Amino acid sequence: MANIRNFCIIAHVDHGKSTLADRFLELTGTIAKDKMRPQFLDMMDLEREKGITIKMQPVRMEYQGYILNLIDTPGHVDFGYEVSRSLAAVEGAILLVDATQGIQAQTIANLEQAKKQNLVIIPAINKIDSPQARVKETKEELANLLNIPQEEIFEISGKLGTNVEKLIEAVIKKVPAPKIELEKPLRALIFDSKFDAFKGVIAFIRVIDGKLLPNNKIYLLQTKSPGEAKEVGFFKPNLETAKELNAGEIGYVATGIKEPEKVTVGDTITFVNIGDIQPLPGYKEPKPMVFASIFPENPEDFENLALALSRLKLSDAALIFEPETKDALGRGFRCGFLGTLHAEIISERLKREFGLSLIVSAPSVVYRIVNNRDKEIFIYSSSEWPDPGQVKESQEPWVRLEIITSPQYLGKVSDLLKKSGGKQIETKYFSQEKLFLIYEAPLREIISGFFDKLKGASQGFASMNYEILGYRRANLVKLDILIAGRKEEALSRIIPEEIAQEQGKRLVEKLKEVMPSQMFAVPLQAAIGGKIVAREDISAKRKDVTGYLYGGDYTRKKKLLEKQKKGKKELKEKGQLSVPPKVYLDMLKI
Repeated sequence: MANIRNFCIIAHVDHGKSTLADRFLELTGTIAKDKMRPQFLDMMDLEREKGITIKMQPVRMEYQGYILNLIDTPGHVDFGYEVSRSLAAVEGAILLVDATQGIQAQTIANLEQAKKQNLVIIPAINKIDSPQARVKETKEELANLLNIPQEEIFEISGKLGTNVEKLIEAVIKKVPAPKIELEKPLRALIFDSKFDAFKGVIAFIRVIDGKLLPNNKIYLLQTKSPGEAKEVGFFKPNLETAKELNAGEIGYVATGIKEPEKVTVGDTITFVNIGDIQPLPGYKEPKPMVFASIFPENPEDFENLALALSRLKLSDAALIFEPETKDALGRGFRCGFLGTLHAEIISERLKREFGLSLIVSAPSVVYRIVNNRDKEIFIYSSSEWPDPGQVKESQEPWVRLEIITSPQYLGKVSDLLKKSGGKQIETKYFSQEKLFLIYEAPLREIISGFFDKLKGASQGFASMNYEILGYRRANLVKLDILIAGRKEEALSRIIPEEIAQEQGKRLVEKLKEVMPSQMFAVPLQAAIGGKIVAREDISAKRKDVTGYLYGGDYTRKKKLLEKQKKGKKELKEKGQLSVPPKVYLDMLKI
C-alpha cells in the first residue's frame, strides 16, 4: 500500500491534459502501442469532436513497482464540478500550463480548489516544442503564482514525450502514499458512477478504510440503500475485475442496484449492519443557476426521456431535472445546468446516446422575487412569474468574473463588460503581457454568448472564469408574446424593464419571419402586463376570387370581394390558430 500514488492533472481547457495522459499510458505500458490512439481517455465521440474533456476518467497504471491512479479532468469552467470531485479522491495534482498561452483563468481556479484540498502541487509547462512557446515568460508567471523557485517547474512536451518520464518520477517522489486503515470497517467515497443493464449501477470509488470483496453486502449511508458487490475491480482504463479493493485504492464496484437515484455522488459505501459509522465528508453540492426546458418532439418519447435523464445524472451529478408541462409543447423536463456549454453537451448526449429528437428552450437563469407578503419565491421559468401587482421586489443572480487578457485588448474587453452591466472591482498586472481583471456582472449576460464575444474582443487571447456571488435587486418584468390576441406562454421571457421594448420588437419581427401566413391577418404583439410595447402584422393569404370572371359589370366582382371580406372576418373571429412546433423551436434559438 505504501507504493500507491493517487493524482490528477488539472489545467485550463486545451492546455494538453489528455495528450499528457496518453504519454503516461504509453510510458507505463498500460495501453499497447498498436491499440493507442490520441486522447485515449476521452471515451466519448463528442469529446473528440469538440477537442475538450467533458468527463473525468480514472485509470490505474503500474510503473517501477508503483501503482499510479490517475484521474484526467476537464478544463472548461462549466465542468469545474468534475474537477472538484477528482480532487477529493487524490493526494496530488499536476498543474499543467500551455507555454504558448501561459497562465489562464481556469488555471488559477483549479489551483485554488487543489489548495483547499491540501494536495501536493507539481507544476509543469507543456508544449515547449511549439514555435510559439514562451517558456521563459510562462515559467516566471508560474513561479510567481506558486511562490516557488523556477527550477521546481518541469518543462515538457506531451506531444513528443519530452521529460514526461521525469514528471512521472516526480509524482512518485513528491505525492504521498494514501493514509490507510485496513483494520477499520469499510468506508468508500463515491466520486462517479454509470449504469449497466446487467450489473446495475457501477460506482467509481476511492476506498478510505477497510477492504471490499466480491459478494460483500454493502450499504449506502446517504440514501440508506442496501446492495451487493457483484463485482469489484480497477480502471485499465476499461473495467478489469479484481479479487479485492483495499484502503487507498481507486476502483469500481458493481452494486446490483437498478434504481439510479439510490446511488449518489459523495455518498459513503460501507457494510450492512455495521452499526454506528461516520459518513465521509462528501462534496459541496453543485447549485445549477442556468435552466432550460427539454421536450421530446414525439410526445410518446416522454418516458424514454425520463429514463435517459436519470441515466445521465449518474455520471453527471451537477444535472438536475423535474417534470414540466406546457400547453404548446406537452410534457417535458425543466433541467438545471452549471452553464450553457453544460446544457449543450447534455442535450447532445440525449440525442446521440439515446436517439431522442428534442426541443430545447433557450437557457435562462433562476430569478428571485419578494411578493407583497414578504415571501421569497424562486422563478425558474417565465410561466411562474406572478402579476406585476404582486411583485414587491425582483432579484437576479450576479457572478464574480475573473478575466485574463493582454493590455492591448483592455479597451475592447472593458467596453464589452460595460455593455454587459459589469462593475469593475480590481485590475492588476499578472505580468508585463497579462492583465488580471475582476468584475461583477449579472449572470443572464454571461450565459448569452458572453464567452464568444470576449474571444472576439481579444482576438482569442482572453480567458475567463466565474463564480456565483448571490442575488441582487433588479428591475425585471415579464415580456409576453401574443399571437392573434392569445398569449403564448412558451414564448414569454423575463427581462430587465429598460430593454423590454427593444427585445419585444426583436421577438415579434423574428416571429413574423417564421410564422406561416393564415387566411386572415394575424397581429403579433409584445406586452408587459396590459401595455403593448411592440407589434407586427402577418398579412392574410390572398386568393383571387374574381380570376375566373371576364368582361361584364364591375358589380359582380365587387359582390365576390365583399363576400370574401365577410368570410375572412368570420374566420378571424371563429378560426382556431395553430402554431407549428417548428415556430417554437426557431423562436427558442433567439
